[in-house]
Amino acid sequence: METLTNLECFVRSAEALSFSAAARRLSLTPAAVSRNVATLEHNLGFRLFQRTTRKLALTEAGERFLVSIRDDLQGLQEAIAAASGEAAVPAGLLKVSMNLTFGMDYVLPILPAFRQRYPDIHLDWHFDNRQVDLIAEGFDAAIGSGFELSSSIVARTLAPAHVIAVAAPAYLAGQVIPRVPEDLALLDGVLMRSATNGRIRQWTLRSKEGLEAVAAQPNAVVFTDPAAMAAAAAAGLGIALLAVPVALPYLERGALVRVLPDWWADAGPISLYYASRALQPLKTAAFVDAVTAHFRQHDYARRFSAVP
Repeated sequence: METLTNLECFVRSAEALSFSAAARRLSLTPAAVSRNVATLEHNLGFRLFQRTTRKLALTEAGERFLVSIRDDLQGLQEAIAAASGEAAVPAGLLKVSMNLTFGMDYVLPILPAFRQRYPDIHLDWHFDNRQVDLIAEGFDAAIGSGFELSSSIVARTLAPAHVIAVAAPAYLAGQVIPRVPEDLALLDGVLMRSATNGRIRQWTLRSKEGLEAVAAQPNAVVFTDPAAMAAAAAAGLGIALLAVPVALPYLERGALVRVLPDWWADAGPISLYYASRALQPLKTAAFVDAVTAHFRQHDYARRFSAVP
């Protein structure tokens, strides 16, 4: 009978198509993962992977075997944990990725209660303005939007990612207040440059009546981080198009006000990404529950919405 370790090494390697990535998730060495998979292949009597120096690919038999065991593996893990008395004790290293500003403002506040409730979970949080590869980079979870999904990744929606036009009251004093997105071309723009491709981000705004218009702004100042854009707009440098979560602290204290209140852009949902429930560790489940409860408690789905 196969050991659980051999089976999990195979499933993790199949998800990432990498022994190294599987090793990071399992806290093993790549050599140990490769050896365990080879043992499984020997015992089964057929090859699960095609191996080259640069690439790992499932064989046709490997794909069939993955489908046949993936859903059963979680049940085996839970049964073993229950039998050993570990089922109620989430533990281990929890590696999470999220944007710095968003994480500081909306996720970090859960930590005191989370650490008190789960002292055996050790936190390894990465604040990145990029979309990480959960499987290949060994992350347990990530918060953001637009992540590429595979059959092994779940996306749980937390709130909308609506983009609105904002400016400091002092900047707007004496200006002709914009009424439609085309009017933004007459005022200073606080713009965002993609750190990935170097392009200036341009938004198409929509109205509650269903109209659409491109928000073309002149380049007054350009940043590669939305938190810097918010600070620059609050300092009176111009009009910024920002996701509501970034602008919200400034709006609530009056440092920024909304411009074109009937217009917004939809950047897709803010989601919590994590590995398939079929292989979800207890530490990840605890984090998912804590984050979703925190967002419900603070009504962020409504507060992040720009829809009038």
